[in-house]
Amino acid sequence: MRTTAIVALIALSTLAACAKKTETVVVAEPVSVEPTYTGKYK
Repeated sequence: MRTTAIVALIALSTLAACAKKTETVVVAEPVSVEPTYTGKYK
């Protein structure tokens, strides 16, 4: 029973290592617009 579990874990880890990798692209957008300088306070 124990060796069966070990063989199953090895098979699962091998399958996970050989699986096709998908590339995830994260685009960071600004949370808010920065205030523009108006020259009001000098």
